[in-house]
Amino acid sequence: MGLLTLLLLLFISSFNRANSIKSQPYNAIFSFGDSYADTGNFVKLVRGVLPSVVFDSPEYGMTHFGRPTGRSSDGRLVVDFIAEALGFPHIPPYLSKEEDFTKGANFAVIGATALDLDFFHQHNITSIPPINSSMHVQLGWFEELKSSYCKIIESCKEYLGNSLFLFGEFGGNDYNFLLLAGKTIEEVKLYVPTVIDTIKLAAESLLKQGVMHMVLPGNIPTGCVPIVLTMYGSTNKQDYDNLGCLKEYNSIGTSHNTLLREAIVQLREKYPQARISYGDYYEPVIQLLQNREQFTELPMNFDTECPGFSSEEPLRVCCGGGGPYNYNLSLVCGQPGAIACENPMSSINWDGIHLTEAAYNYIAIDWLNGHSVSPPILRPM
Repeated sequence: MGLLTLLLLLFISSFNRANSIKSQPYNAIFSFGDSYADTGNFVKLVRGVLPSVVFDSPEYGMTHFGRPTGRSSDGRLVVDFIAEALGFPHIPPYLSKEEDFTKGANFAVIGATALDLDFFHQHNITSIPPINSSMHVQLGWFEELKSSYCKIIESCKEYLGNSLFLFGEFGGNDYNFLLLAGKTIEEVKLYVPTVIDTIKLAAESLLKQGVMHMVLPGNIPTGCVPIVLTMYGSTNKQDYDNLGCLKEYNSIGTSHNTLLREAIVQLREKYPQARISYGDYYEPVIQLLQNREQFTELPMNFDTECPGFSSEEPLRVCCGGGGPYNYNLSLVCGQPGAIACENPMSSINWDGIHLTEAAYNYIAIDWLNGHSVSPPILRPM
């Protein structure tokens, strides 16, 4: 069976199963993490504090929403596609206090870390933002919401036990801030066990409260991200793999993902009644870069046909201000002068850091059907 045929079957299976769900298989969806999952919390946190926020510019959200929504993409994220496939509305950001949270809430924040800001300060690492939106802050928001939830819902533990928890991605920003502080790649890797232990303890705190369905996403291949390629580019061709990614920077993500998988195995042994899955961002992105020519006629969106990812310059940014990857540190997407490509759905990377809606949709299909998440999110009724 060819790759294209397999992917078409994967899409059709996801589409049909999503549309065949007559009642939602979960009570609610709760999402935590960073910019790969934030649906508006960061913008609400900094609006009025920062003079301008690029995520408020019209380029962001242009593909699906037609306006900026606080998402760091041209359209929907993985969490949005998962919600749609399960019959839910898009899960609202927690800091939109006027929203209805009966079907879940999104606590993710752009720039969020697994470790608290105090940890970085204690280790003399000052290359971090002043806004504390770490994993533990997000868990605190969840506890606030839970206290009001449990006043309304008769059996709160049972309700949460039949809800889906997307816990992450976490860790990517921790490592980025360490790199910005001048740490070497080997020094950054020394922090990986601490980050994983922090994620594991936080996930366990939810499992102890009766959470039964959890996805713990791993890190993306950082060495394939245009901002990293621009900031840490090398004149030595041996530093790059056959995709044009920086091998050593990718090794941070593989180290994180390996230890995260091991932590998940330990959590499964301790909580055998729970469905705890690893959500893979790394391999789907690699697959898109490797097999981009295979997606020429693949309908990637649930409601839109995609002309396929470009086979030329796959690492090139859709929305940017020039440079080898169309990523310019002094002219980023959302600033005057930066231009978005005509068809974001043919690109993998949106703004030099984040992915396009089309790429997120490909990852969501993988997760829903269990190709990159085991057990799959689309579970039997």
